[in-house]
Amino acid sequence: MLILSRKRGQSIVINQNIEIFITAIDGDQVKIGIRAPKEYAIIRKEVIDDVRSSNHNALSKTVDIDQLKKWVQSRGLE
Repeated sequence: MLILSRKRGQSIVINQNIEIFITAIDGDQVKIGIRAPKEYAIIRKEVIDDVRSSNHNALSKTVDIDQLKKWVQSRGLE
């Protein structure tokens, strides 16, 4: 892991096409801007972690097939 010190208005460049710049510093909160090509998805890590956790929980559930059939029938979804 590379750790850098930056001040407001300064930036770093990754792979010559992604720029991360510091827009504001307020106490222990730092606001950053990211300039990258549109084909790069930029997603906060906590969102990815939440989705993974939800997917894991959904996959670990067991389904009673008879109960599912009754649920489908009760809603006319056959």
